[in-house]
Amino acid sequence: MKEIKRYLESREGNYSFYFEDLKSGFIYGFNENVKMPAAGCIKLPIAMALLKEVENGKVSLNDLISIGDEDKVSGFFGIIHEFSEKQYTLKELLVAMLIQSDNTAACKIINILGMDKVNSLINDMGLKSTKVNKYPSEVKLSDNEENITTSYDLSQCFKLLHNNTALSKEHSRLIIETLKRHQLNTRIPFYFQREIQANTANKIGTLETVENDTALLNFSKGDFVYTVMSNNLPTNVYGITTIARSGKMMFDMVDKDWN
Repeated sequence: MKEIKRYLESREGNYSFYFEDLKSGFIYGFNENVKMPAAGCIKLPIAMALLKEVENGKVSLNDLISIGDEDKVSGFFGIIHEFSEKQYTLKELLVAMLIQSDNTAACKIINILGMDKVNSLINDMGLKSTKVNKYPSEVKLSDNEENITTSYDLSQCFKLLHNNTALSKEHSRLIIETLKRHQLNTRIPFYFQREIQANTANKIGTLETVENDTALLNFSKGDFVYTVMSNNLPTNVYGITTIARSGKMMFDMVDKDWN
């Protein structure tokens, strides 16, 4: 993992990463506790907060939610803002938020739960460096106004889901299996074989000069979490290729050297 650290240190921009073997407990991090803009990755803890409120009996995934023109928020990958006014179940909004990183769905979920409640639920899960400061959008604000998290916290999200410790097994699997259908494999899983990509649950985040990806990985050598965050990039493509390269480096290390 030191090779990944040296590689990221050689690249333009600011980086952090965290790796953990979920069986052995081996960990390696680089700036993993540095707070950085979460971008679309914030939707992973938001999804966990939503399902916690489902378990608390406050909302149901079958609840029908109306989305009108006043609710629509554009984004790099979303789709709901393209449709005319209609109703969605809360589960459909959850799936859109995770698979397509839909901002309209994310904002509606935050409105339903309340931003303070979302942050309280996230904090109760032990994600102490993660905070929703604004409604997700494609417009980047200053770093201290953005939604923030760390490589460590994002990795802990997947660890909590893998171990069924924050949510029930049913709801943990719902998030993991939904994210395996995530439509963007251009970052951590980019160089993986197709069958490994299909078994990888990951959530990306992108804003101007920001690229992030966090993943739960199921390899033949075991289950792992791996997160890379970046900020102040020369271009977003530069960040995407950097994260993809680091993902290949990580996979090669595990595939060749892990016991």
